[in-house]
Amino acid sequence: MKKILIIIFALFTIKAFAVDKSTTFNNEIFQKAQLEGKTVVINSWNETCSTCKAQIKILDQAEKEFKDVLFLSFEQTKDKEIAKQLGIDYWTTIVVYKNNKEVQRSIGQMDKAKIYELIKS
Repeated sequence: MKKILIIIFALFTIKAFAVDKSTTFNNEIFQKAQLEGKTVVINSWNETCSTCKAQIKILDQAEKEFKDVLFLSFEQTKDKEIAKQLGIDYWTTIVVYKNNKEVQRSIGQMDKAKIYELIKS
């Protein structure tokens, strides 16, 4: 019984620290934000990618700090139409749009400082 309780506790603890990974990209929201001249940050990730998970944590934090920026994400392998529309071929891709055009694109692992620099540029 004690082992079962420990396992249950461990599962709840792990779940509490899990990063929210869901597709939030919506073409209508994306287009509207661009027409309004908002900065939009799009993150491409994959469920099995540890680098993606680390970057999602940073982007979640950035979303709290950059209130005027719209953050959208999608899972590369499940949302292939979104990837095709945006010309994103790789996991761990972050794309920044400003004033209705792409201004930055990063592929691969980036630390917090570099991600924040992308968003601010």
